[in-house]
Amino acid sequence: MSNNSNTDRGLHALGHEAKIPTTYTPEVLEAFENRHADRDYWVELSCPEFTTLCPITGQPDFAELRIMYIPDKLMVESKSLKLYLFSFRNHGDFHEDCVNIILSDLVKLLAPRYIEVLGLFVPRGGISIHPYVNYGKPGTRYEQMAQRRLEEYHG
Repeated sequence: MSNNSNTDRGLHALGHEAKIPTTYTPEVLEAFENRHADRDYWVELSCPEFTTLCPITGQPDFAELRIMYIPDKLMVESKSLKLYLFSFRNHGDFHEDCVNIILSDLVKLLAPRYIEVLGLFVPRGGISIHPYVNYGKPGTRYEQMAQRRLEEYHG
């Protein structure tokens, strides 16, 4: 696939040298058309080396970040997602804030049928924190699915 065809699709990161963001940068996220929007299916993305900063101490926090979604018309482009997640490396926020921000940014970009984000943060001070957040498209069965999954979530 040539760079021109990626640009024609509105994708700017794919096929080009990576410009690693140094601060939180949701603008790097890109989406492409879901060629199978006529059916439901899961897409799972895992980032085993997610890093952010503690907003109080400035010390790095590490996690495996898991994103699972049922796309509608758009899908997230993986290189842009990687650059976006890298942008948290110098960003100071609590674990719970990070997963909620990521969910909100992906909902804004993709308008998925359903999406969930789980952060499996490495223990600090003997405590593991695993925040989970989800979203289902309002007025659809996916909204009900999100409520069920949240109620049944057991970490």
